[in-house]
Amino acid sequence: MKKCLKGLILIATMALISIMVTFGGQVWAGEKIKLTFTSWRSDDIQGMDKVLAIYNNNHPDVIVEFQPKADTEYDAQLMSSLQTGTGADIIFLRSFSSGKAIYDGGFLHVLNNDIPSLKNFPSSAKAAWSTDDGKTYGIPIFGVTHGVYYHKNIFKKYNLKVPETWDEFMAVCKILKQNHENVFAQGAMDEWTLYEVVFSGLGPNFYGGEKSRQALIAGKMKLTDPAFVDAFEHIDMLQPFLPRGYQGLDYVSMQQMFAANRAAMFFGGSWEIGTFRAIGSNDIGWFPPPVRHKGDKLSYCFHVDAGIGLNKNSKHYKQALEFVQWTATPEYAQLVMNQVPGFYAYTPGKFTMTDELAKTMLNAAQGADITIRTTWEKLSDKTPSGNSLMNEALIKMLTDKFTPKQAAAFVQKGLETWYKPFQQ
Repeated sequence: MKKCLKGLILIATMALISIMVTFGGQVWAGEKIKLTFTSWRSDDIQGMDKVLAIYNNNHPDVIVEFQPKADTEYDAQLMSSLQTGTGADIIFLRSFSSGKAIYDGGFLHVLNNDIPSLKNFPSSAKAAWSTDDGKTYGIPIFGVTHGVYYHKNIFKKYNLKVPETWDEFMAVCKILKQNHENVFAQGAMDEWTLYEVVFSGLGPNFYGGEKSRQALIAGKMKLTDPAFVDAFEHIDMLQPFLPRGYQGLDYVSMQQMFAANRAAMFFGGSWEIGTFRAIGSNDIGWFPPPVRHKGDKLSYCFHVDAGIGLNKNSKHYKQALEFVQWTATPEYAQLVMNQVPGFYAYTPGKFTMTDELAKTMLNAAQGADITIRTTWEKLSDKTPSGNSLMNEALIKMLTDKFTPKQAAAFVQKGLETWYKPFQQ
């Protein structure tokens, strides 16, 4: 009897051991492996949860959780978590210098050999998450656009047509102001919105678009050149049409003000479509940044926004890599474009979009001069970065501490302290 009991115990023990399966050096005993997926986009939780539900249902041993952080705190929190070994398994990466800093810290896996389809992605997009020698550490997932949201009912109330030129744009602004409407739901408290959205969206039509941006990077143009000063001057023309107390209006309050129909227009990004849909605002139209003269080619900021990287120190490396490989597929791209409208895939493939605003924004890119944010590439690799200088210059210009010429000179002077093409 004792021998029989011992035999049963031995069999049970062996059965238990056989159940326990090792994945990536981690022992699993019936519980799902949890992978964390981090981002700076807390507004996307509902949509991303729907996307991840598809993956989780098809991978019963794994659960991927979307855990975004506040946009303004994301970069610092991400770096700190990776340095302390508590970083997420899958990481949303900003383009160029911000994402490169994570790679240079030794935290990202090079993806070239594990994702063969990367060779089919647009080279201009891959460059935002690659080293000079071609090592790609982030899948170029999505780009975003910049333009002007407006309330159709307010435009209809005053028989306003969607403006195509700057003069038509200013005329619309004046009519709205004369009728005591808030023209723009725009503030100056969260300074990044002034550079990343307002200047980056409107400025290219005046400083010369992608050709001038490339000339700036090459040191062949400066921000103090007339074309760039002209862009600052046009942004400064908006100041009379900003709402009362705009100096203290933050990003969330701006969105809420516009969504509540308390302003006619809002300078925004395509990523905000979902936010306005969630709030329940359906009376919204959109138009691209107005050009200088009728017939001019649109210079359209279609920014390389988000890449996806793999934490090379993930405790569940094998499963994390499998998920990252999925994010490079048309299936993932299509799901996100439907669930989080306003993000546009670089993934090769044919896609359909269900959101009309998202379609309108993408259609504006047809035949346009496509560019990205002015100082994002190379000019923000060191301190003081072009991005931070632009943030400061624009907020000071729109609060009358700088003239447009002084704002341009402030950014140029800061960049000349370290950017070699400006020192030659």
